[in-house]
Amino acid sequence: MSMKRHEQDEGSSFPGKTYVEAVLSPAYDQAKQQLLQPMIAVHKAHLIMLFEQGLLTKGEARQIANALLTINLEQLRIGTYNGQFEDLFFEVEHKLLELSDEASGSLHLARSRNDMGIAIYRITLREKLLRSIGSALGLHASLLELAKKHTDTIMIAHTHTQQAQPTTLAHYVAAVTDSLARDIQRLQAAYANCNLSSMGAAALTTSGFAISRERVAALLAFDGLIENAYDAVSGADYAGEIASATQLAAINLGRFTQELLLWCTQEFAVIQVAAPYVQISSIMPQKRNPVSIEHIRSLLSSIAGNAQTVLTMIHNTPFGDIVDTEDDMQPYAWKSLDTLEVVYRLLSKVISTLHIREDVLSKRAAESFATVTELADTLVREEGLSFRKAHLVVSKLVTLAAERGDHVSDLSLQSLNEAAIKTIGIPLRLSEKQLKQALDPYHFVQIRTLRGGPSPSEMNRSLNAQQKRLNDLNLWLKERADRLEAAAAELNFILSNWLIKEL
Repeated sequence: MSMKRHEQDEGSSFPGKTYVEAVLSPAYDQAKQQLLQPMIAVHKAHLIMLFEQGLLTKGEARQIANALLTINLEQLRIGTYNGQFEDLFFEVEHKLLELSDEASGSLHLARSRNDMGIAIYRITLREKLLRSIGSALGLHASLLELAKKHTDTIMIAHTHTQQAQPTTLAHYVAAVTDSLARDIQRLQAAYANCNLSSMGAAALTTSGFAISRERVAALLAFDGLIENAYDAVSGADYAGEIASATQLAAINLGRFTQELLLWCTQEFAVIQVAAPYVQISSIMPQKRNPVSIEHIRSLLSSIAGNAQTVLTMIHNTPFGDIVDTEDDMQPYAWKSLDTLEVVYRLLSKVISTLHIREDVLSKRAAESFATVTELADTLVREEGLSFRKAHLVVSKLVTLAAERGDHVSDLSLQSLNEAAIKTIGIPLRLSEKQLKQALDPYHFVQIRTLRGGPSPSEMNRSLNAQQKRLNDLNLWLKERADRLEAAAAELNFILSNWLIKEL
């Protein structure tokens, strides 16, 4: 292509048409929706600090404060990228200069887009983290309530997709809740490492002006500083940690979701999804499709994918200020957290309205050979056999029953002794009553009172501990959310006072 033709298509000055389409316009649209409010908050905090440090005059501070409080953010949010300014930062700066009679030109003292941008990203991500954690706690509460209702609901647990041992629905659900709690704790840890201030690092070496990094951090409700200024603008692990925690949370929840879909089938017939969360077929009148759970599974996969994109974009980048970890990457972190938050909310609603087929679960448990672990244990206790010999006897018993087409209800002392003679060469002294008790799924569950077991007494203890954990997590969330809200209010209070009082 000739240079003349190229200039006709792309233009001869910044920004080129294709550069706008590929980079600048998408970044502008994302920034005006996600970063505008945090950007203004950073401006406010930096202004307050500059004045308190004696780096701005009273008149300058008042003019800039007025500009920050009167700038039309909604107008900026509905705007489109026109190439007049490189990005949203410079457009906001231009608006502030207009509103302050150029006084805002002093607002950029002792800072850079580098430290400012990282602070804005961290503010945006911490708020999304808190929202996601809040919705995760809602799901935690729904699961906990489900478990509390089903401490006596016997079901068969599976290993390697095969029937394994009797347990209770409460035991299963509490396991999911414990896994969810670890996901929440990883998101909490990511929040702690995210909620640190880069402000004052400037480009990467701080500043020769006597600013207070600590004051800006406090005004923005950060928990502390990223101390090393080079690290402040170079480290991207805060985003990587969020992506890793989000990805694992999605993967963990996806495994549970897959089981829910399996349980919805007529073949399993364990649960029924409530009407608000199913859809019909356009051709098959009998269908109740649990599509809400299908969408949850699909969205969880997209979360894992977007989180992996964050990690991939960080991979092999230079350790320094670099665009790979900025406007192009951040939206993937935002989307993964936003989607995780809404999935948690949706699944919470589905769980809280599920219909459990307790009769199906109970019947299946009663008809299963899954109780025979307890029969082997009984032979150890009552017959003095080693567990390996007891296991051998019971394994033979089940094999013979399968060959005859017997059900678990057909097992008798005669068939047990037949298996014993074939394996260890002697009959057993076990009574009929002991045999039936050993094969009873309710007995199986009742005697498993060890910590972490499924007995109702142990489950009640465990669920009480889970309730306390949930209460503690809710308190943690409230304290963080309240602090962010108070910090935002304080910024506006200080600036408003400047306008009505003598500085």
